[in-house]
Amino acid sequence: MKKENGYTFHTLTMKPDDEGEVVATLIEKKAANHSKKALLYIHGFNDYFFQDHFAEWANQQGFNFYALELRKYGRSILPHQKPNDFKDYHEYFEDIDAAVTFIREKEKNEKLVLVGHSTGGLIAALYAHEHRNDNKVDALILNSPFFEFNVPAFLKKTFIPLMVSLAGSFPKLPSPVGLDKGYGYSLHKSHNGEWDYDLDLKPDAGFKIHASWIKGIYTAQKTLQKGLDIACPVLVMYSAKSVKPGNYRPDMQHADAVLNVKDIEHYADVIGKNVEKASFEGGVHDLLLSQKQVRDKVFQKMEEFLKNNL
Repeated sequence: MKKENGYTFHTLTMKPDDEGEVVATLIEKKAANHSKKALLYIHGFNDYFFQDHFAEWANQQGFNFYALELRKYGRSILPHQKPNDFKDYHEYFEDIDAAVTFIREKEKNEKLVLVGHSTGGLIAALYAHEHRNDNKVDALILNSPFFEFNVPAFLKKTFIPLMVSLAGSFPKLPSPVGLDKGYGYSLHKSHNGEWDYDLDLKPDAGFKIHASWIKGIYTAQKTLQKGLDIACPVLVMYSAKSVKPGNYRPDMQHADAVLNVKDIEHYADVIGKNVEKASFEGGVHDLLLSQKQVRDKVFQKMEEFLKNNL
């Protein structure tokens, strides 16, 4: 455990996997006044927690704030690991279980809001579904969840199924397709954005993608697309518009340049019976990194949702 800049960092030791030692990192910032409400944030792919303004907002709303950096992401990356890689989305449930146990049992929080962005949103939705009967999650907020690959139809029908089939025998097979730099260039202050974060932990073009990762995401998405039964209230948020990924263009600072928001809107309808959808003009993929006038509306919407559902 270490403390820095008002945060406490907890290292959670997981069971070893085929690469060896595994850890997750739980980052804590408690509200100024004693609270028994907690918000747990799970980042997206090629990501980690650096959104201080989100933690400050949560504290102002009376929530103890926690961010979970999953295994092989951010501060949890160990030297022997392939960053961001995984094989099965259930691997992450061990990390989330450890964080929830800490928050509820050790810290005695009685209410828990789970917030997931992009890949974290996909994983959080599946987690809330599988734990719908044990009251671990009281409300769920999804920020541009990764419900479907945003690639041309012919790649969905050919390339992705091919990589999925190869992953069984060749999990370390590198994908010839990866992230484009444009979104990263729209965010980081060294390029065209306003945000400062560690480019070693969140590189503009991401880390190398392997067949095992594609299979893990594909399996998770297909599970969700068949329909979930999340019991708690859910807020699904996304930009009002998508733009084509690729090299940086100015329109990437006012739209989702990673996912197709129509996929998010469509699949939000199959994840539970108490789901509210909200779109935001000018929002980027991580809505909380949108320009201030947009993210203020995002915070306002989350505040309203939480007041109505907790």
